Amino acid sequence: MDKLFDISRYHDIIICMEPIEIFKALSNESRLQILQWLKEPDRYFIPHEGIDMNVTGVCVSQITDKLKMTQSTASQYLTILLRAGLIKAERIGKYTYYKRDEVAISKIADFLKKEI
Repeated sequence: MDKLFDISRYHDIIICMEPIEIFKALSNESRLQILQWLKEPDRYFIPHEGIDMNVTGVCVSQITDKLKMTQSTASQYLTILLRAGLIKAERIGKYTYYKRDEVAISKIADFLKKEI
């Protein structure tokens, strides 16, 4: 029986991330904006002292301020992106830093380009 497309090459990404959750996460303008900002953090944010935003990520408070939303709403958006596997979080002291998961985003782009 022929398959519409072979997802076996994307098994690891499909196991970790449900495609529908990825598309839901990407269906919000603010969440897309967060991903765009995190792609070039030095362009959009001022780093905390001693933090390389390209390595560690951007502090949740900076993302909240840039969104001009409540901390609760920003955290909810970040959680949705995190659960979809599009970003990673790292806790350092009392701060949580977020950055894009470039490997996952690349696999999603490859999946879309080749299979859909």
